[in-house]
Amino acid sequence: LAFIAPGMALLFLMYTVSLGGRSILQERQDGTWQRVLTTPTSALELVGGKVFGIFLSGLAQVSVLVIGSTLLFGLRWGDWRAIALLLVSAALAATGWGLLFAAVSRDPGQVASIGSAAMLLFGLLSGAFVPVGAGIINIVSRITPNRWALDAFLSLGGSGTLVDILPNIAALWLMAGLLFALSVVLFRRRAA
Repeated sequence: LAFIAPGMALLFLMYTVSLGGRSILQERQDGTWQRVLTTPTSALELVGGKVFGIFLSGLAQVSVLVIGSTLLFGLRWGDWRAIALLLVSAALAATGWGLLFAAVSRDPGQVASIGSAAMLLFGLLSGAFVPVGAGIINIVSRITPNRWALDAFLSLGGSGTLVDILPNIAALWLMAGLLFALSVVLFRRRAA
């Protein structure tokens, strides 16, 4: 359970943020986005609010899974301050992927398809289902937030400390920053 629970929490986190990215395109397709843009609120504030909502949804979901597995199954996750920082970091990186899926998709259905496929692929690559050994899969899995977060969860569950997972936290924040920047560029190109 100590191995499966973090992997499943991260798998569902990717699913949640993919649906959040889908909602951006759905609102644009339904005309809601254009109506909201007629308000005195800036486009940056609207997008920021939408992205923050997606992030909070993902963070809430993964937090409930962590707390639930602790209360129901007595799962030991490790230092709660480190877990809290890891949850925020994983949710940020996953949100970046959700936005990228939305930025490269033409319609809400495509986001759902890409998000579902990526969710399963990231789960497989990261070792959420079975441990990842050495080799090419171990290297490729580093593009997923699942792998960085899963390694950190396993470290903390095995008596690791916040200092031990700082490289993982840094990788998740770097991933989030790069994905957010790339998504903004792609959304702007589409709008032009």
